[in-house]
Amino acid sequence: MNFEYVKALHIIFVVTWFAGLFYIVRLFIYQTEALQKPELERAILKPQLDLMASRLWNIITWPSAILTLIFGTWVLSYRWGYMELGFMHAKLGFVFLLYCYHGFCHVLYKELQSGKARWTSTQLRIWNEASTLLLFAIVFLIVLKNTLSMVWGLVGLIGLAFLLMLGIRMYKKYRIKKGQ
Repeated sequence: MNFEYVKALHIIFVVTWFAGLFYIVRLFIYQTEALQKPELERAILKPQLDLMASRLWNIITWPSAILTLIFGTWVLSYRWGYMELGFMHAKLGFVFLLYCYHGFCHVLYKELQSGKARWTSTQLRIWNEASTLLLFAIVFLIVLKNTLSMVWGLVGLIGLAFLLMLGIRMYKKYRIKKGQ
């Protein structure tokens, strides 16, 4: 298959994988909050949210993660020389962390499907931003192809993390003020 087609498919599955990762944690937040509702509301919300999470996780997110790995390995086989460059090692390190993130989301998924909420909705909101930070790191490394720029990128990531945490705190205060 032509390199450009393989690369396009890799990018498409990266996008669908991230969409699944972003939304699954949002569903985890809703599932956690539903477990705290009165029994009547919980009886309505939990089955629907469980079904939505199951379909997203098993039909979109897991297959996208697997296809991302397959097509990413295929792309790398066309560009094996990149393995001699530091940026690729850093990028693959962040990709490894992303698969670890995915694996831990699977643990959370299983727990919430069985009705156990170990984390609060605020903790899950913070967890949701970890994938955003990984996305920024991976994209900047692959586009810039430079680990020196990674230093500035890390400074930017720390700044982004700070802004995300600030946004989460402001949203929490807003929700408390509105009584939600």
